[in-house]
Amino acid sequence: MPARPDGPTPAGDDPAAKPPDRVTIADVARHAGVALSTVSYVLSGKRVISATTRNRVLTSIRLLGYHPNAGARALASRRANVIALVLPLRTGMQVPVLMQFAMAVVTTARQFDHDVLLVTADEGPAGLRRIAASALVDGILLMDVEMRDLRVPLLRDLARPSVLIGFPADSTGLTCIDLDFHRAGEVCVEHLAGLGHRRIALLGAPAAVYDRDTGFAHRTRAGVLAAADRHGITATALPCPEGAAGVRALLTDLLARQPDLTGLVVQNEAAVGAVLATLPTLGRRVPRDVSVVAICPDQFAEQASPRLTSVPVPAEEVGRQAVSLLMRKLVDASVPEATMLDPHLTVRDSTTAAPARY
Repeated sequence: MPARPDGPTPAGDDPAAKPPDRVTIADVARHAGVALSTVSYVLSGKRVISATTRNRVLTSIRLLGYHPNAGARALASRRANVIALVLPLRTGMQVPVLMQFAMAVVTTARQFDHDVLLVTADEGPAGLRRIAASALVDGILLMDVEMRDLRVPLLRDLARPSVLIGFPADSTGLTCIDLDFHRAGEVCVEHLAGLGHRRIALLGAPAAVYDRDTGFAHRTRAGVLAAADRHGITATALPCPEGAAGVRALLTDLLARQPDLTGLVVQNEAAVGAVLATLPTLGRRVPRDVSVVAICPDQFAEQASPRLTSVPVPAEEVGRQAVSLLMRKLVDASVPEATMLDPHLTVRDSTTAAPARY
């Protein structure tokens, strides 16, 4: 007697007995009791399928361990379900902070059923053309944005949607997101001014970052100098090396030339520890003689000794929002051209009132 339609299938045809990589869409359709086209529509979302039928198909997919072939899915939907994160690794970049951005991008992309292609080669416009010309990615996230970035004109013309983490000098026609670094510089100076400090210095990013004309470093410096001018404070802005020897040489020269300096703003995460360690050896205790404010992730500030008053770099929030903006562009939803996150200063142990002798 032949088996009933809902009875067991012959062992050789039992999809559950197959390895997951050999289970086909036909197996799913047979297991769920639906047409092949119905399974396809459930996977692609191209047509509305009743909740009951959709759940039956998804249950079969789960039970059989079926994994849609990425290439076939891309051909069917004309989507790769992959976005590119273009993060060229250059001199002076802080890799731990960059990885916070990258992890936030990867985690958020998975929530939208997308994977991330990480592109670290510094190929400039040619690299963007290569990525956009392929069928590998649906959209592009771009980091380490320079004020006059040679990649920007191309982004305006690419067929692939893009979002920049950072702002060029002219962001017209682009979608950009970042911390408001100009305001972050101002907030640091306003805090020191409120404590009575009259001579301060910005120890900024490494020289290579300024030489590349990277946007965040220039905006921070502009914010520090603008706020100092408003408050009648004397401010010096200097690039800061990363190594202990370079930091010591910089601080030794700076304090020799400006013995009445009582406040520092530090924007180089890799130099924070060296700054705090060097100042006491030069006769300047923190915060009694010199107050220190940093623009850095909270984990750097909390782990420092003393704990640093700081404006955190919201890497995870920027990464999440950047992916969300790109996903909205992929479905032609409107998005703002500019998203600036407000800086927030957290007061800890490294700042206090200016010494009375100054």
